[in-house]
Amino acid sequence: MNVMFIMPLFIGTTELLLIGGIALLLFGGKKLPEMMKGLGQGVQSFKQGMNEPVPQDETDKAPEEQVADEQPK
Repeated sequence: MNVMFIMPLFIGTTELLLIGGIALLLFGGKKLPEMMKGLGQGVQSFKQGMNEPVPQDETDKAPEEQVADEQPK
C-alpha cells in the first residue's frame, strides 16, 4: 500500500526524454547548452560553498572574547 505513494517520485527514461523535448521546443537548440552550462556552474559553486569554512566576524564571538578584545593591551 505504501509503494503507491512512493512510485510517482521516480522518473524514468521516457519522462526524462519528454522533459528534454519540451525544453528543446521552448528554448531552442542554441540556448539550451548555455543554460545547462550556467546550471552546472551554479551547482559547482554551491558545492564549493558547502565545503568552505564559515568566516567568523566580531558578532560570532562569545561575550568573554569581546570583552578581552576591547581591553587595551
